[in-house]
Amino acid sequence: MEIAIVAHDAKKTDMLDFIKHNREVLMREDVNLIATGTTGSMAEDAGFTVRRMLSGPLGGDAQIAARVGEGKTGMVLFFKDPLGKHPHEPDINMLLRICDVHNVPLATNEATAQMLIDAFKHRKEI
Repeated sequence: MEIAIVAHDAKKTDMLDFIKHNREVLMREDVNLIATGTTGSMAEDAGFTVRRMLSGPLGGDAQIAARVGEGKTGMVLFFKDPLGKHPHEPDINMLLRICDVHNVPLATNEATAQMLIDAFKHRKEI
């Protein structure tokens, strides 16, 4: 399954801690990670193999939304900063909407992301 990891700047450290904590699942042979630019770079520095898209503000969120719409991405873990303003908010909302339209599991915080990863760990299809 292709899993997208995305994190706003204020949440990047949380995302890095999360993927390290879930390394065993996220490095499985049947998991392919994709990420927006900086989040992907951080994951690569931590030893993960990641297909990097553009940075979020430069279109990375839209690229991931397109992959969700094409049926390529099966789960999105997006650690959003609910207190920050983001110039690419329309792209963020599009990604969230496309996940809903295509019934793709989406977590916007660590607690929900952990539930999705735990479910994935115990069965092949969500």
